[in-house]
Amino acid sequence: MEIKPLYEPHNLSPAYRLRYNWTGWIDDSSSFPENISGILSSISPFWEKDGIHLLEHKIKNNAIFATVSSKPSLSPVLICSRLKGRIQHSCREEGSPVRFSRKLSLRSIGENTADEVTGYIAKQVAKEELADERYREILQKYTEVKRSLDLSDPRQTKSGMYWYNLHFVLVVSGRYRIENEESFEKLKTCSFKIAEKKGYEIKALSVMPEHLHVALRGNIEQSPEEIVLAFQNNLAYVMGMLYFWEFNYYVGTFGEYDMGIVRHA
Repeated sequence: MEIKPLYEPHNLSPAYRLRYNWTGWIDDSSSFPENISGILSSISPFWEKDGIHLLEHKIKNNAIFATVSSKPSLSPVLICSRLKGRIQHSCREEGSPVRFSRKLSLRSIGENTADEVTGYIAKQVAKEELADERYREILQKYTEVKRSLDLSDPRQTKSGMYWYNLHFVLVVSGRYRIENEESFEKLKTCSFKIAEKKGYEIKALSVMPEHLHVALRGNIEQSPEEIVLAFQNNLAYVMGMLYFWEFNYYVGTFGEYDMGIVRHA
């Protein structure tokens, strides 16, 4: 009998902050029309329907740089497809077709850098208010940071380069506090197994008494929503409790650079 996921998009109330910087290059025999900014403005309502919001853009030589936010249901591959496809279509409709080269880049960004996010997760146990310091020593075993994983290395595909890093948080149902080491070990071990099976790479993880922090490099073909649900459902099943997590989550993007650098680039 197939196990039906308990946590699904329709019954969750997520909080999210997902930002990406997209760069598309046109080939040397093509050029952007003079009214490209107006064309982008006319496309924006259609991107909004896709779940993409254009925050800012810049045209330089044969490249377009766009910073966008998105809903958690959109994968990096889909975002790139919608950005590139709608620009090409609209330019063609305007009588000024452009030919994008096959190369592009999509970089996840956030208000905090990768080092800041990793450091924040690594310090979760140290800043937790605990009555028994011996308990802190136990908790520390269930925080792990993969120093060898360099998130500045992109995933390269035939269509371009992707930097896709996510930080998500799951909260135990009712803020119930986990007390036994067996549960901590299950959550940590199974999180790494899920990542390996799904094609993610965990950079930092911290299992806390009432919540879980994970920072990872995602699979570019999967949306933040799909990635978080993979953990939320599978870990609940492993823990043997249907309602192990709250019916919400937080997920945000981060990268080498923060939004401040992007705004002033």
